[in-house]
Amino acid sequence: MKLIKMMIIPLVFCSIVVGVSSISDVKTLGKIGGNTILLYLITTAIAIIIALAISNMLQPGLGLNFAGVEYGNKATMNQTFADTMLNIIPENLIESMADGEMVPIIIFATLVGIFLTKFKEETKTVNNFFKEANKLVMEITGFIMKFAPIGIFCLMAKTFGSLGFDVLIPLLSFIGCVILCLAIQMFIVYPIILISITGLDPRIFYRRFFPVMLFAFNSCSSNATIPINLEKLYELGVKSEVSSFSIPLGATINMDGTSIFQVCAVMFTAQAFGIHFGPQMMLLIIITIMLMSIGTPGIPSAGVVTLNTVMLSAGLPLSTVGLFLGIDHIVNMFRIVSNVVGDAIRTICVSFKNGYIDTDVYNGKKSPYYEEYKN
Repeated sequence: MKLIKMMIIPLVFCSIVVGVSSISDVKTLGKIGGNTILLYLITTAIAIIIALAISNMLQPGLGLNFAGVEYGNKATMNQTFADTMLNIIPENLIESMADGEMVPIIIFATLVGIFLTKFKEETKTVNNFFKEANKLVMEITGFIMKFAPIGIFCLMAKTFGSLGFDVLIPLLSFIGCVILCLAIQMFIVYPIILISITGLDPRIFYRRFFPVMLFAFNSCSSNATIPINLEKLYELGVKSEVSSFSIPLGATINMDGTSIFQVCAVMFTAQAFGIHFGPQMMLLIIITIMLMSIGTPGIPSAGVVTLNTVMLSAGLPLSTVGLFLGIDHIVNMFRIVSNVVGDAIRTICVSFKNGYIDTDVYNGKKSPYYEEYKN
């Protein structure tokens, strides 16, 4: 856990700078880029609202007593709205890093990414530095995560030793809560968006897209799914002008499933400690998760690493993250499927709005350009 904590700030900072600065095609794509990003933000917001509603309704952490867990809450529960807004802007970035105040760091990293995109050629050296730094940080994090099974075993042993097997039922409730939220997002929210924007039949999409969903379920990686996702979208009649931009972008900034997992994890922990978040704190959590979705890497278990950031923002102890590490692989398989389905449906919607999809091909007619794409 200390090794993971060591990597939180460099991982978050570099990932968000690279994630934001990689959206360099937005100006050239104009309306297509704007529509794509707007849809990503809307669906992420919907995912967070669904997770908050279901978590508050089911309360999976209720009945689990974390009284024996070390808890040092730095968060102010009764901040005014003005304080909440002002506190997300860092007065001293180095001080924010030293104190582990994540939202100001995320804000600054986002600004750096935006202006790297703006100046492009003039800041090429700085941009390359952050890309190489991000790769280095990711490699170090990947190395640390190889020790995760040992750490998970010890953390789970300690948890069950101190809390007993009573923790099993709440954890199963947590898993059920996350899967329910993901199912609502994937089989209700996404189809409604598809029908309302395009009028296309979502049943055709799910039937033809199922192999990609199965691959995502097994690979547990949004990035690994990019090639097969692109190929399937070509088969569905989507032209490369949109998909080649939207799908890689989605693997970077679309983390609806991860956002759902993180909201449920924060609410589960708060319920176990008997904490009730006020509106200002809820707003801070929502802002943190939406900003984190920009820089969450599309690799297995990335969501549980960045969960540390969300926990810090909510003033919750990082010692409880060990519980979620133990069950992350189960939940991760489902949330990656949700992310990949969301990428594809948003791409279809943006393609339809801008005339880059052949609806006859979508409905089953052979693609006139698919063979050219394969060659």
